[in-house]
Amino acid sequence: MKDNVIRFLCVVFIAQLIAMISGGCAQISAPTGGPKDTTAPKLVKALPELNKINFTENKITLTFNEFIELQDLQSNLLVSPLQKINPSINSNLRTITIKLKDTLNPNTTYSINFGNAIKDINEGNVLKDFSYIFSTGNSIDSLELTGKVLLAQNGKVDSTILVLLYRNATDTAINSKKPDYISRLKGDGSFTFKYLPSDNFRIYALKDGDGNKWYNTKTETFAFYDEIINTGQKTLPINLFAYAEKIESPTSHSVEKKLADKKLKFSNNLSSGKQDLLEPFEIIFKSALKNINLDSVIICDTNYKKLSTARFSIDSSRKKISISEKWQPNMMIKLIVFKGAFEDSSGLTLLVNDTLNFITKNTTDYGSLKLTFKNIDLSRHPILEFMEGESIKWKFPVIANEWDVKMILPGEYDVQLLYDENNNGKWDPGDYSKKLQPERATTLPQKISIKADWENEREIDLK
Repeated sequence: MKDNVIRFLCVVFIAQLIAMISGGCAQISAPTGGPKDTTAPKLVKALPELNKINFTENKITLTFNEFIELQDLQSNLLVSPLQKINPSINSNLRTITIKLKDTLNPNTTYSINFGNAIKDINEGNVLKDFSYIFSTGNSIDSLELTGKVLLAQNGKVDSTILVLLYRNATDTAINSKKPDYISRLKGDGSFTFKYLPSDNFRIYALKDGDGNKWYNTKTETFAFYDEIINTGQKTLPINLFAYAEKIESPTSHSVEKKLADKKLKFSNNLSSGKQDLLEPFEIIFKSALKNINLDSVIICDTNYKKLSTARFSIDSSRKKISISEKWQPNMMIKLIVFKGAFEDSSGLTLLVNDTLNFITKNTTDYGSLKLTFKNIDLSRHPILEFMEGESIKWKFPVIANEWDVKMILPGEYDVQLLYDENNNGKWDPGDYSKKLQPERATTLPQKISIKADWENEREIDLK
């Protein structure tokens, strides 16, 4: 007994000595729960089995290795070929049950794709792009069709667009019936159709506003491929360019409130009290003007000498008056608006004369920009479009590989390059009834940064 105590004390002493030498101390802690589960659920059993041929069942059971749930199934599920009646799908513990409600076509390969709908309950790990495949024939079709969909007006991606595939269809099928196959876009605009038979297909892309899965209004974003595709032959990736032929007119059901003001007010487009040398001066009203007397508006220098080359214009909404002038740098300007100049639709007028003093910008407030293009097709009438949000702020034609402008406002700009095929100075959508493709633009991959009083240069390869 004494020897056992001595051995125990020796062990404790040695342990303490090691702890002191290493600079640490022994700590007692509760056991951890192990590493966090980061793996998606795995299919362990399918009844009937995956890739079943000569399929005749109407019920499918999928069993996974952990408890699962279905999230947002309606927007994730894709059944190909498309069925008139979607299957009913339910989950319980580790199992998903699929009940087919529609008649299956003979000698056809079917894919039930769950997108991102399947996830485990505990950690929310998603089983991405899982598909259950079966065939009513003697084999599984294995052909694929790939491609990309970009917006024609700016070259960007809208991942809500669907890609539609019609088998042995006329070119009017897209206007009246649902497709045979549907695919979604990935984040880069690419798509893939799998398990296709060898046959002729027509392919389209559609932002399906009304949910009927066909193109029935020209305000829907749409794209079409010019040729019939035979999947039995080697095909290159398909590029589709989507457009909306008409812009949907916004509707408003709100009632405009009457102005509480007793006098007419207006604003302007000055930036920090300075007038842009490259833009007109703008007088902006909240309501449309009923009466306008431009003889009662004077723009002059500090000596009250009128700017004789100033030109006035009124926009179509009658809410904005623009004054165009070849502004001189660093010049003091007076705008005098007499009380009888304007009357809006509510009958409001200026009660007294109004005077606004401002100064024009200096040339040092601007930067210059020089762009050198490689692989640009000048025969297609390229146009540079500088964007302000979704609107075009400036546009410039490009007639040589080198393009430069001496004065441009500082900032960071998204810039689009439009190939203006018909040379009318603007982007034109397509027209499917005439089989006319849209003009194509692309957004340059990096913003263009302009610094004031600086020669800014960039080389752009459009290959």
